[in-house]
Amino acid sequence: MTMENNGHAGQGAVLLDIGGDIGALVVTMPPAMLGTEIEIRPTGKHVHGHLVHAAVVNRPTNAKPVPSLVLPELHEGDYEIYERPSGQIRLPVHVAGGEVTHLTWPLGGAYDVG
Repeated sequence: MTMENNGHAGQGAVLLDIGGDIGALVVTMPPAMLGTEIEIRPTGKHVHGHLVHAAVVNRPTNAKPVPSLVLPELHEGDYEIYERPSGQIRLPVHVAGGEVTHLTWPLGGAYDVG
């Protein structure tokens, strides 16, 4: 049996398992970033090993597909989001447990953390 790349994988509805101290993040993205890998890390912490990341894909809405990023099952806390592999912070965010946080990706340069 051969495996083929499914160009529509990940572009449908998302089931989020949140509650207690676990939340999720949904970021509306610019169309030019479709397919871009975005990573998230806890603010101010150097994490060894695997970090949560996802690709920007079109998600269906009532009006039209919207480029977005969904980062599920995040522990409550402060995070930094950036485009892989640069690591330049583009967006800081606080994820609340039991909630879905919604943001819009900045169209300009990186977020000024200073």
